[in-house]
Amino acid sequence: MENKNLVFMCGFMGCGKTTQGKKLAKLMGYYFIDLDEYIANKFDKNITDLFKEVGESEFRIIETNALNECINDNLKALIATGGGTPCFNNNMDLMKASGKIIYLKMNATELFARLFNAKGDRPLIQDKEDEEMLLYIENLLKTREVFYNQAQLITDGNIVDIDKLKEEVLKLM
Repeated sequence: MENKNLVFMCGFMGCGKTTQGKKLAKLMGYYFIDLDEYIANKFDKNITDLFKEVGESEFRIIETNALNECINDNLKALIATGGGTPCFNNNMDLMKASGKIIYLKMNATELFARLFNAKGDRPLIQDKEDEEMLLYIENLLKTREVFYNQAQLITDGNIVDIDKLKEEVLKLM
């Protein structure tokens, strides 16, 4: 197998994987891939519509296949995963075997504040009322953190010092 220098950014929806991932990739001289965007381009439809059309279990298969393609096609890239990507189909093990993983950690209240105005773009929360949405985020976060916490680097998603993050990633590599 080729020597991969991949970096994966994972965390709950709304934690800043794409925003911080783009900054870090640029700083490191890495190619940036947003896995959701990759899938949307491949299927020529947005993630929300694709998710509704095929359902979650089929979407998770599509997501795993896309993750494999991105890993196989790139030697030096930062891949921002979807919020659920690490939690299905042994994707976390695949990512650990292919590079280093950063978890942008945030609590449920912080995530709720970020997601509240963008919930229409998020298929898992778009139909939920406020209290129901917060409870949903709390419960889903508890389930997903089992996977997220396997990352080699865990950082606060609220206060990202991109230069410091780059140093920490390079030390891991």
